[in-house]
Amino acid sequence: MPSLRYIKKILGASVYDVAIETPLDFARALSSRTKNDVFLKREDLQSVFSFKLRGAYNKMALLSEAEKKRGVIAASAGNHAQGVALSAQRLGINALIVMPTTTPEIKSQSVKAMGAEIVLFGDSYSESCEHAYELAKKSGRVFIHPYDDEDVIAGQGTVAMEILRQHTGRIDAIFVPVGGGGLIAGVAVYAKFVRPDIKIIGVEPDDSDCLKQALEAGHRVVLEQVGLFADGVAVKQIGVEPFELAQKYVDEVITVSTDEICASIKDIFDDTRSIAEPAGALATAGLKKYIERENVTNQTMIAIDSGANMNFDRLRYVAERAQVGEHREILLAVTIPEKPGSFFSFCELLSDRNITEFNYRYFDSEKAQVFVGISSNGISQDRTHLISRLEENPDFKVVDMTENDLAKEHIRYMVGGHSSREPKESIYSFEFPERPRALLRFLKDFGAWNITLFHYRNHGAAFGKVLVGIEIPTGGEKMFKEALKHFGYSFQEETNKPAYQLFLGGQAR
Repeated sequence: MPSLRYIKKILGASVYDVAIETPLDFARALSSRTKNDVFLKREDLQSVFSFKLRGAYNKMALLSEAEKKRGVIAASAGNHAQGVALSAQRLGINALIVMPTTTPEIKSQSVKAMGAEIVLFGDSYSESCEHAYELAKKSGRVFIHPYDDEDVIAGQGTVAMEILRQHTGRIDAIFVPVGGGGLIAGVAVYAKFVRPDIKIIGVEPDDSDCLKQALEAGHRVVLEQVGLFADGVAVKQIGVEPFELAQKYVDEVITVSTDEICASIKDIFDDTRSIAEPAGALATAGLKKYIERENVTNQTMIAIDSGANMNFDRLRYVAERAQVGEHREILLAVTIPEKPGSFFSFCELLSDRNITEFNYRYFDSEKAQVFVGISSNGISQDRTHLISRLEENPDFKVVDMTENDLAKEHIRYMVGGHSSREPKESIYSFEFPERPRALLRFLKDFGAWNITLFHYRNHGAAFGKVLVGIEIPTGGEKMFKEALKHFGYSFQEETNKPAYQLFLGGQAR
């Protein structure tokens, strides 16, 4: 039985001085497509466009008068920062927010507009948080944790209290986005007390699954690195208190890909005409994946749309990836003979399909590579059927690129760039903090080596993604590897990946 202490805290939480009771909207299109009753809990409609306001205000409202006079400090890249800033404004508390230097200006300006003081420090939340702790010790300010605090968890738990009040009928499962775990802890402890039959299912990005890994290990783990697309949940370690509660009250954790998140941003837009941030669409992506995996119908499911702090510049990237995420685009690399009629034969096999992208370039006298995007019917098996159909022609060699991040991030924009000579080329993909002169600094770091290939795209996110070809002199491999560690960039070697070898490798490969 869930702790009565938490239930009392949630029932008495001071959130409605600043928060609203958000609607539970029926997702008509998504319900029709999945043959289930799907509802969206619209936390994106809060004044700061995120649920984070609930926990921040509840914690700060419970501070003693002496603590309020000392002021508060928090570390955040966005949503928690706005929640603390607005709460401080309403309660008359001086607030200092430490934000990463990579924080988009739209978020830092929003926090400033609420009267909070800002310090930019570090490239990530972890670095900002450490600096905030140090400042708290020196200044005596009260640190407001974004998730690992009982009063913050209780404030987030009011989301579940509203859901169960708004929908008194059958609920089979509630899907909750997970970052540090404050929201799912609060939702789970309250929902299991009132309705223990409801499944509580956490949803994490597959490259930031700190809760899933912790539950499997039986203890909290620290991820070496986290994915950056869903920046609102990019946390390396689940909170202490959230993990304790999750072990008791969370039924399952599902992980989803970037493409699946993008598809769910589109789903939410189709049903509500609102744009969720990646973390905000996380629960909906998990809900869809659960329905497909379990093949369930006629169930009632609720996904928490946790936020809408989306940078406009990211919408192009989301639109590109959404088609793949909802199984409506197939990406293939096809090798065809370089002889009269083969290109026509290939196109003829696709004549009944809509082509979304087509890249072709002469390679050599024997073969040619084609990178093609093809529309699909939204059913995952359609891809298998299409590939089998193409492979019936013995002259065609097909490589499925639909799930290949290297192909989707870089290669599709560089097709035809084969090297005319054969350098000793090694290929790496990198992520680096996106800020003024960041790209110049990145290039300066690699000034000792000859760059043979370079592709960079800015997706309006806090981190830039780069594909680089480096010519490493014979015997210089060890020095290059040591330099990579020294630079500190997140990287992955791509030299032997099919996407590179097919479209960008040297002529002799």
